[in-house]
Amino acid sequence: MPIPGPGYAITARVEAPASASAAGDLAVAVGRVGGVVTAYDVVEARTDAIVVDISCNALNETHADEITAALEALPGVSVRKVSDRTFLLHLGGKIEIQSKVSLRNRDDLSRAYTPGVARVCQAIAANPADARRLTIKRNTVAVVTDGSAVLGLGNLGAAAAMPVMEGKAALFKRFAGVDAWPVCLDTQDTEEIIRTVQILAPAYGGINLEDIAAPRCFEIERRLRELLDIPVFHDDQHGTAVVVLAALRNALRVVGKKFADVRVVVCGVGAAGSAIIRLLTSEQTADVLAVDVDGIVHRERAGMDANLVEIASITNAQNRSGSLADALVGADVFIGVSAPNLFGATEVATMADDAVVFALANPDPEIDPAVAHQHASVVATGRSDYPNQINNVLAFPGVFRGLLDAHARDITDAMLLAASAAIADVVAEPNPSFIVPSVFDTSVAPAVAEAVRAAAARAATEAGPTGRPA
Repeated sequence: MPIPGPGYAITARVEAPASASAAGDLAVAVGRVGGVVTAYDVVEARTDAIVVDISCNALNETHADEITAALEALPGVSVRKVSDRTFLLHLGGKIEIQSKVSLRNRDDLSRAYTPGVARVCQAIAANPADARRLTIKRNTVAVVTDGSAVLGLGNLGAAAAMPVMEGKAALFKRFAGVDAWPVCLDTQDTEEIIRTVQILAPAYGGINLEDIAAPRCFEIERRLRELLDIPVFHDDQHGTAVVVLAALRNALRVVGKKFADVRVVVCGVGAAGSAIIRLLTSEQTADVLAVDVDGIVHRERAGMDANLVEIASITNAQNRSGSLADALVGADVFIGVSAPNLFGATEVATMADDAVVFALANPDPEIDPAVAHQHASVVATGRSDYPNQINNVLAFPGVFRGLLDAHARDITDAMLLAASAAIADVVAEPNPSFIVPSVFDTSVAPAVAEAVRAAAARAATEAGPTGRPA
């Protein structure tokens, strides 16, 4: 069952009668409706009353309202104000620009800006490659979205996508020292997006595509990779796939199985599911069944788009058809990147012994983890309130740190597989509740960056005259 979490934290400023039981009465009221008190701060104390800030975790906005009502229902208690702590964190945005150089006097200004900056401009004009050495290009990533597939919320548009892109930029900086910036485009036209990113690319060392709906995201990424001389990484595809594969490496170690021997069901064949499937085939997985809203993807199925046609060509060796329940019979692994509450314990019981279930739909997974545990040996979700959280932040900061340090011009499957192996190897001794490292494990990003740098160096030695793999 879901538990109250910090995503719906509130702070209520409450005035209550002064008494020895005041603090306990407030805490009991919150607990009675299922809230969790996380802080209790006295703001003002008088002989007749006290004013306190009581902070609580809730399940959702409705639950936060219930907690407020429970406090107000206490005799003599009034709630002056309720602040949503998540919204407070976002006030004014979450990122800012800071200068790396001191501007204390006219001499500093003359070097950082005019007239001295003109010499640097001329040097770059004479040798464009110097832009990586002499500007922020060497450490900067554009986080590009059109707002058409924001989290699991759908098509919210460019402005509403900004909080996610700001958060992404903050994570880049926190975990890998990468300067990232949101680029939210007020268009969902494929050609306009491609052209816009192409003409702004000179300022950046890499492009991180984010929250762009499938199937357009596939063409946008493919075309930009062809047009640009910097890496283009679609995190919803490749970041997810890298971390899922890392988790699966360790899950299979726990249950004593190998990629070459397992059948994997991937539910959801959008951006994330398609990329997961492609990396699984790179690992020579015995068989993969892709499942979408119309059932198992197979080669004779009518009405498939280009992406599904390709997926059908590399999966489902026996060309099976049927439903998700049919696909799960005898399967060793389930990976869900789709929708909530799709199946239950009955279906998990039909899977192979020592089954692995990754139910990654957010915020509500394809199956309740507690239910999955009734029959599966290893269970993972995308949530932070359960063990084995599969979170893209384990991948993208280190991946871009490695790409930027290597001055990479492209990103390859070999680099993605190297990143995945590096994440998995951080967990020296995996167990059913610990198959991926914590997102706050400071060894992850450097390990991923080094693995990507090494893979990029190998690719560079094999590159043709364009700097891309020959």
